[in-house]
Amino acid sequence: MPKNRLEAFSDGVLAIVITIMVLELKVPHGKSELVDLLPIWPIFLGYLLSFIYVAIYWNNHHHLLQVVKQVNGPILWANMHLLFWLSLLPFATSWMGDNPMAQMPVALYGFILLMAGLAYYILTKTLLSHHGDQSELARAIGNDFKGKISIIVYAFALPISFFYPLLAIIAYFLVALLWLVPDKRMEKVLKS
Repeated sequence: MPKNRLEAFSDGVLAIVITIMVLELKVPHGKSELVDLLPIWPIFLGYLLSFIYVAIYWNNHHHLLQVVKQVNGPILWANMHLLFWLSLLPFATSWMGDNPMAQMPVALYGFILLMAGLAYYILTKTLLSHHGDQSELARAIGNDFKGKISIIVYAFALPISFFYPLLAIIAYFLVALLWLVPDKRMEKVLKS
């Protein structure tokens, strides 16, 4: 079946996720001065990190589907699995922003990142299974170093969040920075 409905639905869900997150940013009450924003800086930093993650997933999802010709039922379910975990980001972002450096909110945030990373990996493997080892997709994915290292960092950061929440948050930022470097694998395959 064609991939266009999967792409459109995914784009819509991710747009809603970003909208929900930005609606959690409440205007501070005060004298309308810059200093009035200080109490909400943890909420804004949480939003910024989550926005970056949603942008990373949207960009990679977009590139992934550019080299895909068609989808099937298992691919649709794997995509829904990914969207489920990403749809939980606004809740975890809000909880972590309201409780900066608290163990459970930081751990939940990391758990959702871990599960989203695993879901993206499953989606990729499901697409590879459908398109084959010799497909453009297989050539573009390669060994998927960044995807695997991200999951490993999340898995290590999760237990650390119970003892050193700040260290876990730094790990989440480092993974985001890793993905901010544009991934040219898909574009190279499409050009060739």
